[in-house]
Amino acid sequence: MPVIKAVLREELQNAVLMKGEYDKALNKLPKGALVKRIIGGRPYYYIMQRKGRKILYKYVGKVAQDKILQYEEVKKLRAKYRNLLSQLKIRIKYLRGILRGKREI
Repeated sequence: MPVIKAVLREELQNAVLMKGEYDKALNKLPKGALVKRIIGGRPYYYIMQRKGRKILYKYVGKVAQDKILQYEEVKKLRAKYRNLLSQLKIRIKYLRGILRGKREI
């Protein structure tokens, strides 16, 4: 049984390190999302950011197509990292429970 616990401890350490890497990757991404609003038949672009419970919109002006694609890519990456973090947190909780003896393998 001690061999299994050693493997589980190593897996827990790896999961914690991966969580830190995912957090760093999320923090490197630009904050906010690009939002397009049609006002008077014309498109206007805003950066939408959350500050606590408030959602703030900052007017950007005309945005080039490559910038729009960049924000779409950032949105996909952010969703990917959040999903991975969610799964990793569940895994960490499970591994800690096993190592404390509260869960069965």
